[in-house]
Amino acid sequence: MTIIAGFSSSRQGTAPLNLAAQLSRWTGDKVVAAAIVERPWPAKEDPVEHEYLRHVTAEAARSLERVVAQLPSDLDIPTVVHQSTSIPTGLLDLVTAHDARMVVVGSSSSGLLGRVALGSVTERLVHTAAVPVAIAPRGYPLGPEPIRRLTVAYGGEADIHGLIPAAAELTTLWPVQLRIVSFTVRPVAVFSGKIERSAEDLVVEQWARRTMDDIVKQLNEVRNRISVPDVDVVVGSGHDWREAVENVPWQAGDMLLLGSGAAGQAAQVFLGSAASKILRHAPVPVMIIPRHQTSA
Repeated sequence: MTIIAGFSSSRQGTAPLNLAAQLSRWTGDKVVAAAIVERPWPAKEDPVEHEYLRHVTAEAARSLERVVAQLPSDLDIPTVVHQSTSIPTGLLDLVTAHDARMVVVGSSSSGLLGRVALGSVTERLVHTAAVPVAIAPRGYPLGPEPIRRLTVAYGGEADIHGLIPAAAELTTLWPVQLRIVSFTVRPVAVFSGKIERSAEDLVVEQWARRTMDDIVKQLNEVRNRISVPDVDVVVGSGHDWREAVENVPWQAGDMLLLGSGAAGQAAQVFLGSAASKILRHAPVPVMIIPRHQTSA
């Protein structure tokens, strides 16, 4: 199988290629580094326009090959430059052409260094892809080790569409640990008064207990079909989403897994509002997967 790594010739950053290479050491998949050149639609029989597209395509190919040459020599990564009406459409064209299992992209250049941020391209891609989309934090370096742990963000409509079963099945394919985390934002006030700390703790404790029960129930159902390794279940809480995400310990080799929300079409990715807030504060790469469809 193949991983398509999207390259931006305007930014020329190596973050998506670095993450794709790290993932390939985890999955054994081949990485194809891809640059997309946008062409107008409908196409025009204009010699000047054709010459401009040839020039831009050649420049993109040179930039892509230059960046790939900076990667370790043991990584055999072919390159491709593809013309399309848009960058998301072009990447998905290549996913189909190469029968790829996922596409890897970088964060918006407007995001914080070391954090994941969606730009216009990634925003559209994660809402239309029929394969998992992995997003590298801005400036993500090439790690010496593969991804070793998946952290599943449990909660919301994604659970209904099979995020935990999908993550569990990944552990049967790739040598990774599995951790399930549920994030909660503690209320700071009701109307004009503060909530008593003891009452707040009780609410969070009861919520955490119900959440744990739901997670265990789903895991037991999955274990009726496949073998699932030991799973860590944790809760991250805070008075805002940043605090909640940072309340969970993270380490090198982690990847956060988010699921598709209720608004997405079947077998497509659609990022819900809570998932978008979690993603914004994630200090590790993020993978967003479509609704899970189990085999009969």
